[in-house]
Amino acid sequence: MWTLNFIKEADLIAHIQATIEKYGEKLQPFDLQRFNKNTVDPIKLVFDKTVYRFSWEDIITHEIFRQRDKSNNNDIGYFHQRIFKYIKNCSVPDNGEDGGWDVIYKNPKGIQLPDGSKVSKIYVEMKNKHNTMNAASSAKTFIKMQNQLLEDDDCACFLVEVIAQKSQNIKWETSVDKKRVGHKLIRRVSIDQFYSLVTEQEDAFYQLCMQLPALIEKAVNAMPSSTQPKDTVFNEIFALAKENKQSSKELAIILAFYTLGFKDYLGFDSDA
Repeated sequence: MWTLNFIKEADLIAHIQATIEKYGEKLQPFDLQRFNKNTVDPIKLVFDKTVYRFSWEDIITHEIFRQRDKSNNNDIGYFHQRIFKYIKNCSVPDNGEDGGWDVIYKNPKGIQLPDGSKVSKIYVEMKNKHNTMNAASSAKTFIKMQNQLLEDDDCACFLVEVIAQKSQNIKWETSVDKKRVGHKLIRRVSIDQFYSLVTEQEDAFYQLCMQLPALIEKAVNAMPSSTQPKDTVFNEIFALAKENKQSSKELAIILAFYTLGFKDYLGFDSDA
């Protein structure tokens, strides 16, 4: 039985699949050439394997995951933002349109804010994590919100954080030109509080999170097998290690990694 009353199951599954498709080339298998495209630091690999007591298979898997993960935050940002196009009274403007806001929430009945203010629209700038904005970007965002309030006196502006320091819906205060500024209609809001506001269901974000594991599994299983990469780095490294004439298998594997980053360095010989 579907328990989320603010989004249809089919819409959420379609959105999950669209998010997975955004992973794009990161879902392509890693071979040794791709693994070392930006030259892996072999000494770091040796340190990490030894200090963390990883197997070679573990450390290779970890490094592949790290490389894939570098750009995955943008894909998850897509998930957090675009889901609101399926939620009543919310819209997600195309890039650069409607002021460049991530989400716009309109409620003709009025939107009650914690301080007692009431508006009919909320303009949202969404961030994945609370510490991703430096001073300059914070000031720029605050000024953008100030300008929106000047254009529309029946709105509020939210900085919505997926990973916030705590659950909150508070006046946002920051520094602009070295001066501390704030406004009751410019607010810093955690994602759970935003879901609660727009869905009128207090634990809506919790309920969504509880549904996600099974739905992501269902979505992945329904997609082509190409979305489940079969990496070959481990086998290729071991094939290189077998070619090395070393006294131990461990040293042969280490030398195979060394040749990835140091093949032209003095003393290193891939035929050793």
